[in-house]
Amino acid sequence: MNQQSFFLGRQPILNRAGGQVAYELLFRSSQHNGAIIDDDVGATSSVIHYAFSELGIQHVLGNYQGFINLSKDLLLSDLIELLPKTQVVLELLETITIDEQIIQRCADLKAKGFTLALDDVIGMDAQIESILPYIDIVKLDVLAMSVPDLQKTVRALMRWPVKLLAEKIDNEEQHALCMKLGFDLFQGYYFAKPTMLEGKRTDTSKIALLSLLGLVIRDADIAEIEQIFKRNPNLAVNLMKLVNSVGSGVGRQIDSLNQALVVLGRQHLKRWLQILMFAVKDTGDMKEDNPLMLLAIVRGKQMELLSAKLGFTLEEQDKAFMVGIFSLLDALFNQPLHDVITPLNLGETMNAALLERKGKLGQLLQLMENTEQKTEVIDFSAWPQLTADDLLTAELSALDWANQLSKAI
Repeated sequence: MNQQSFFLGRQPILNRAGGQVAYELLFRSSQHNGAIIDDDVGATSSVIHYAFSELGIQHVLGNYQGFINLSKDLLLSDLIELLPKTQVVLELLETITIDEQIIQRCADLKAKGFTLALDDVIGMDAQIESILPYIDIVKLDVLAMSVPDLQKTVRALMRWPVKLLAEKIDNEEQHALCMKLGFDLFQGYYFAKPTMLEGKRTDTSKIALLSLLGLVIRDADIAEIEQIFKRNPNLAVNLMKLVNSVGSGVGRQIDSLNQALVVLGRQHLKRWLQILMFAVKDTGDMKEDNPLMLLAIVRGKQMELLSAKLGFTLEEQDKAFMVGIFSLLDALFNQPLHDVITPLNLGETMNAALLERKGKLGQLLQLMENTEQKTEVIDFSAWPQLTADDLLTAELSALDWANQLSKAI
């Protein structure tokens, strides 16, 4: 494997409404290690080079901002001034000793229009207060602080015009506390791990979509499928928008449900329905900035691309996409995955992959889940044919596809 290969990890950053606003970009060392970093400068330089030069900012961030960790040497270097100031947040690592040189550098960067953040703050002291006039975002390490210390630190920071970001949120209790304390932004495994996402009530639109998926998978008549759309006008409108969008590839105006269903075909319809489940909110309208939707789309497409690389049949490639999408349905419906997928009659192979991570689809899903975690060791033992390059290439292609698809949605 090329020694320059690495994984560019991304962890979502959400606002108070649960909408995604940014990613933290994370260095990944190799296909054998999660994030073993013994050179902060080299790690961050690699992230900057690959994200903004080799891969392209649209591949990596789309329309979101990107938080980038900076050591002292990088903060003082000219390299960071080449970054797009409107789309990056310069994150000062906790290893930086704040002195007059650092304060002056931050003042200069702030004057040039950069957004600055302090990382892993666990309390207030004179050093931190001295640099706060030039800081836009303060990231508090929730796991490293007791509740009284967290409350005390938040009260002290409220005197400054900074946004507060709660990082390392692992559960709903921590999330609720930080919401109550007035945090603006949130980051952690509670949001990055799909099964830990806060569930919302199951609305009729999602139930209708699940029924539609079941009908399509069972190859039901178009007339039967059309009736469900007719009973759910908002979904019908969304389908027409999707079919007539540039991204659908239909190429002509479609003005009836029957036409839309015929022109799309079963395979295309099935894929759109899978994605629509993550794109509709309780009213049946489309919702934006949904990190779960983006994760589902990228995971499904990446699994499809890798399965093609591994020589799976076309039918197996389609199942790989479905497994990637369906693996997040428990988070979407706030129900056990077994209960959600049972009505779909997916068959033993897909059920084993989704519920037990068994079979080649299950092993591929496990690989996807491991690579999505910030510090998880990446194990390729089940797939010796794959390399880190293959995984990165598939991820970039999936991201590009998801970005284009989100514009259509």
